[in-house]
Amino acid sequence: MSTLKDTEDAAARLAAGRRRRTTRTGTVLSQELIVRTAIRLLEQPGNDALSVRRLGLALGADPSALYRYFRSTDDLVLAVADELIGMSLKDARVTGDWRVDLRRSGMNLHRTYTAHPQVAVLAAARVTRRPNEMRGIESGLGILRDAGFGPDDAARYYHRFIDFTLGFAAIDAAAHALPAEAGAGDRAAWQATYARLPAEEYPRIAESAQALAQTMSVSAYPGALEVFLDGVQAALDRQTR
Repeated sequence: MSTLKDTEDAAARLAAGRRRRTTRTGTVLSQELIVRTAIRLLEQPGNDALSVRRLGLALGADPSALYRYFRSTDDLVLAVADELIGMSLKDARVTGDWRVDLRRSGMNLHRTYTAHPQVAVLAAARVTRRPNEMRGIESGLGILRDAGFGPDDAARYYHRFIDFTLGFAAIDAAAHALPAEAGAGDRAAWQATYARLPAEEYPRIAESAQALAQTMSVSAYPGALEVFLDGVQAALDRQTR
């Protein structure tokens, strides 16, 4: 009869075999290396989807070897998404001031996603079910619980916070992922097109033209985040009345 120790030993042997497996170029394959290489490939111009064939070429490995580490291409996508979350958590720290901590968490996540736009577009809507995501959720709920929310309200406000943040991150990442010419054209449109519209036909655009040109060329997330945090504060205030 197989014992728990037998099972653990078998798992350890399998993991060791994975660690020792080398490609034809002598590179030692691992889940971490595959994920890092996938991110690097996605960040190259013109790449917006993971290709096992292209990934295998980049690693100097037969594409089928990747399935020893990931069940499917989608499993790899989830690992890539979780790595992005992990990047955003590197500078995470809790001060005890819920507003400071939630702001830092949101800004770190948004900054990470917009720094890796092609990966963010692929990953923003996914649920990874992996350790970094679990750490992020635990941290976010902890901040809200320490702020004074009960477990159910903390879950609801965390949902609003993370979707709000990832929504902005996905939009801003998509803008960053545009070809350079298209992105430049979109930014220039606020001066080249909207600032020149006839005031008699578009009076509200005309009176706000300069402000539009300034604000629409940068992310609205930092300002919108403060509005969101004001709403969380108002909800906490209502609880204490």
